[in-house]
Amino acid sequence: MLYNLLSSYSETYSFLNFFNFLTVRTGLAVITAMLIVFLIGDKFINYFSSKKITNPIRSDGPQDHLIKKIGTPTMGGVLILIGLFSGVFLWADIYNPYNWLLIFITLSFGILGAFDDYKKIKNNNSRGISSKLKLLIQILLCLISLIIFYNFIESDLKTNLYFPFFKNLVINLGWFFIPFYLFVIVGSSNAVNLTDGLDGLATVPVILVAGCFAFISYVSGNIIFSEYLLIPYIEGVGEVAVFCGAIIGASIGFLWFNAPPAKIFMGDTGSLALGGSLGAVGVVTKHEIVLAITGGLFVLEAVSVIVQVVSFKLTGKRIFMMAPIHHHFEKKGWAESTVVIRFWIISLILAMIGLATLKLR
Repeated sequence: MLYNLLSSYSETYSFLNFFNFLTVRTGLAVITAMLIVFLIGDKFINYFSSKKITNPIRSDGPQDHLIKKIGTPTMGGVLILIGLFSGVFLWADIYNPYNWLLIFITLSFGILGAFDDYKKIKNNNSRGISSKLKLLIQILLCLISLIIFYNFIESDLKTNLYFPFFKNLVINLGWFFIPFYLFVIVGSSNAVNLTDGLDGLATVPVILVAGCFAFISYVSGNIIFSEYLLIPYIEGVGEVAVFCGAIIGASIGFLWFNAPPAKIFMGDTGSLALGGSLGAVGVVTKHEIVLAITGGLFVLEAVSVIVQVVSFKLTGKRIFMMAPIHHHFEKKGWAESTVVIRFWIISLILAMIGLATLKLR
């Protein structure tokens, strides 16, 4: 909103043209979101602690979690969303339809996650909403978001699927784009949710993926850079960089409080919202496969759960000592900080590989 106000006066006051630069507004979104979280974080945590909004711990998880993590406030995703939307509404173009889509998905998935967290706190267990109901609601929200996508976003590339490492390998999915769209966003949301099991584990990979897609959206929305890199040019999608900047800033601010030992957990409020938003960013920039590469850690966590469940149902045996896979390594004796830092390193490597695909074609 502030950007739109300032830009309306830019012809009268030429120095306001400074705010028309996408890179400037992306940087301001990072700083704004981060500062907001820094400023309200302690008060937010103290309030949630006083109201006993604390995280129920899985009884079948690593035993030291029952000692170290019990009583830690949860629903820190509310803090992330406050910072994120502060950055977006101040510095993004509110008339850009890509922002409408991202705001809707992030907010609606955040509300779903908040309700799930509320159920866990109220019932004092880690189950929350049933997985089937949660999945059904996520699909419904994605179908609603498709109305925005099809009716307000003007692009001939909507249903195309682009393959990294290839110059001209493109598939028009047609009507199959709808289930693909649902799979990417719902899958991304749940994958981040599954990863969020240790202090700071999901936060840094979210920052890395958002950073990659801030760059990808910027070059995809610039006709010169997109032609040079041989990636699809998508008019207006550069504005997504500001949204990604807000994700980065809010997540960095939250990491200050979420770093081991965590003073607060993001809960499903944050993980479902952030995962859904990253999935949507992958779709609108037409880099869904690159999203799977840069967010490979999230994919690994989700696959570990799927493999564990399928193996147990078919054979009665478990592949891992515990799923998601980060708990498997804890059960093997790795310290929590060791698991977190090594997974961060893996995520950083995957992010670099994902960015490399832009040039290796």
